[in-house]
Amino acid sequence: MTILILIQVFIMILFAVIGLIFINGKGASLIAGYNSMSEAEKEKYDEVALAKFMGKMMFALIFSMIFWLLSTLLSMDWLLYVGIILFVGIVLFIVVYANTGERFKK
Repeated sequence: MTILILIQVFIMILFAVIGLIFINGKGASLIAGYNSMSEAEKEKYDEVALAKFMGKMMFALIFSMIFWLLSTLLSMDWLLYVGIILFVGIVLFIVVYANTGERFKK
């Protein structure tokens, strides 16, 4: 059980570090899809706005992971289910919001 808690905390810290990079408008090359675009295609996007959005989403994912950690610490399975539902919902929001329309185009 202790190793599970350590793994969860490590993942949350990793997400927090990446979130801090993104929230400062940096690290857009870490975003899947964006890093594989040509330079001409990248120039069409507001890199800072995209990175800041992803930073906020990383912190939202950490919030859902807190439920996973609490589920382990308190031995309450329903907290795990709430965290999983939040996590999947946030990922779906990212996919739909970031990939529809022209939200991050200059």
